[in-house]
This record gives sequence, C-alpha cells and structure tokens, in this order.
Amino acid sequence: MGGNGVGPPWATNDARLVLEDGSVWEGRAFGARGTELGEVVFNTSITGYQEILTDPSYKGQFVVYTHPHIGNTGVNFGDMESEKAHLGGIIVRDLSCVVSNYRSTMTLDQYCKEQGVLGIANVDTRAITMRLRDTGCLNGVISDDLSVPVEELLARCKSWTIVGKDLIKEVSCKEPYEWDGSTEDEWEFNPAARASNGTKPFHVVAYDYGIKHNILRRLASLGCRITVVPADYPAKKVLEMNPDGVFLSNGPGDPSAVPYAVKNVQEVLGQKPVFGICMGHQILGQAVGGATFKLKFGHHGGNHPIRFNESGRIEISAQNHNYAVDPETLPADIEVSHINLNDGTCAGMLARPLKAMSIQYHPEASPGPHDSDVCFEQFIDMMKAERGMPVAAAA
Repeated sequence: MGGNGVGPPWATNDARLVLEDGSVWEGRAFGARGTELGEVVFNTSITGYQEILTDPSYKGQFVVYTHPHIGNTGVNFGDMESEKAHLGGIIVRDLSCVVSNYRSTMTLDQYCKEQGVLGIANVDTRAITMRLRDTGCLNGVISDDLSVPVEELLARCKSWTIVGKDLIKEVSCKEPYEWDGSTEDEWEFNPAARASNGTKPFHVVAYDYGIKHNILRRLASLGCRITVVPADYPAKKVLEMNPDGVFLSNGPGDPSAVPYAVKNVQEVLGQKPVFGICMGHQILGQAVGGATFKLKFGHHGGNHPIRFNESGRIEISAQNHNYAVDPETLPADIEVSHINLNDGTCAGMLARPLKAMSIQYHPEASPGPHDSDVCFEQFIDMMKAERGMPVAAAA
C-alpha cells in the first residue's frame, strides 16, 4: 500500500507495544525491526513529525503522535533538526499510504528504516494518550518478535529507567565547530530582515546539549556568528573566545545528571550575556542555586499557553521537556519571568545581576507557532547593551 510498510488494514498485526502498567497494544510494524525500550510520551503537534523525529531532546523516548494521520508529507532534509533521528520509536494511529509534498525525498517508513527507528501503527493513540495523561510517563517496549512472552517484555520495562541518565553526552558534538548558515535552507525567515545586510556582528558561543538546527538558523538570521562547543567544553576556553554572548541549548534526559554543565555555566555567569532554552533553562536554574523536578507527563506539543509576567502578554508556545525548575528553590534575586498557564510551572527566568535569561519552551518553534520569537531579539538586545549599543524600546 504505497510503500509505507504497514500493508492493508485487514493484514495481521505483527508488532506489540507493552507499557510498564501491563497494558499491551497490538499493531503493524513499520520502519526498523527489532525490540527497543524507551520512555513513552505524547506530542500534541498537528504538524512537524520529522522535526520531532530529529530533535535530540527526544533521545531515549518513544513519541505517541496524537494527530491521527502521520506521514502524508514524507521526509525532506531541509526540515531536519539534526543530522539524524534520535527517537527510539514512534507510535501512530494511521501511517499515510500516500506521500504528497514536492519537497519530499522519501517516505517516513523508509526514513525510519534507514535511521533504525522502530514504528508501530494501527494502535489507539487516543487511548494511550489518555492513559499517559492519567498515570504519567510510562516505560515501554516496542517489539516485532511475537515469540517473546509479554511477561518478559513487561519485566524489561520495569527494570529500565531514564531517570538519572546523562543523555547529553550521547547527542552533543565532540569538537567545536562554526555554524555556516549559508548552507542552510532558511526559507522560514525573511532575508530582508537579517541584521546588517547579511553580516554577522555578534559572536555567540553555543553549548550543544542537543542543539536544534532551527535555533542556529534563528540566531544566524538575527546577525550572529555561532561557534558550537561540546556540552563539557571548559568555561575558561569559552571566555577566551571573548564572545558577545553564550547560548545554552535544549537537550535530553535528566538535568540533575549533568553537574559538569552546571559548573561551566556558573563560571560564565556574570561574565557574558547568557540565554538558555529548555535544558539550558534547567541547567541555568541549577547554576544559580535552584533545583529541578520531573513532571508527571511533561510538556510536548505546539499549543501551550505562556504568560510573560512583566507585560502580561500571552504566547502560544512549542514545548518539549519532562523536567521543570522549582521556583521555590530559586534565590530572591532571580525572577520567574514566564509562567506555563496550563499548570503554573516556571517557564522562564531572568537573572538581571548575572546578565542571564532563560525560557523552558522553544521560541524557534519547528514545529510550532512563532509567538515567542521575541526571546531571540531580547538576547540580541542584551548583547547590544553589553557593547554600549542603543537598544530599541520594548513593545
């Protein structure tokens, strides 16, 4: 049926998803074959399945796509968020039989086979999402080996954990490199709006905890020359580059498992303007003395409302994280700048004395709305102020 690997709807199920609560979901295998363990989360975005697949923040996880129809636009390499897929598995209701997009170079099934990502289709994703919403994240195993007893798969689920694992080192770059935005497809951004007629007046060093390409594209489009460094790159070497600002990226896993990253940020704070997103926000929170905690089922999707406390402005944001900063543990001089309106958790911080800001969500969208794009402009303004350059008045 259109090369999607799932076959006709009357075909026999040949794969299982087993969750640690004992529930078993039968479906049709696609993508890579085998058996894989992961933490099961759900994502409510309607578009952007390949950006989610290639977001390093999902390392160690399976994603349940709540949108019922997945794969209809195929896969193209212009929208990748990294060089490869990082998810262990994807769970969908209906894998499209037809690919209809002029930018597509292969089907989702073909890409998952190439990348070693297990897929299971024809399962009730609404029921699985409701279960995760009520119980919280669950470990799961996807397997196309029907000879293995369910009890054995269940035991493997219960003995595995993602908590306490340093997954950042698995996705971070190994050596520093310069981001050359000229080779990227930046169709999403208006070339006429780029700073200084295409020149790059600001030098930003970006810590790679699992950085997304669209973050780099966005910084470059606003006039930044970017040096990307590994997650454990010494702060001393960063400061020796004398950058205009330091960026802390998104990334996977437990933020409390990366003390080396927290130490580096502590050494940079107060020296240069700092901007953190997602994992970068959580690392910054620890660097100023705060603590993080695991959310029940995390925030994953493109429709989460955020309030910017200073102005009361409401933004609809893209989010992907399982942990949050506990505002009760923050020092008195650290402001909670943004609040998640769904559950009241800390969605942003401002450390004025330390020249640092962070947000828990993704202003670069991809997929998602662009309401929060102003955060990048605020980072640019921080670097301008550090240089003594005029800064535009806030809207």
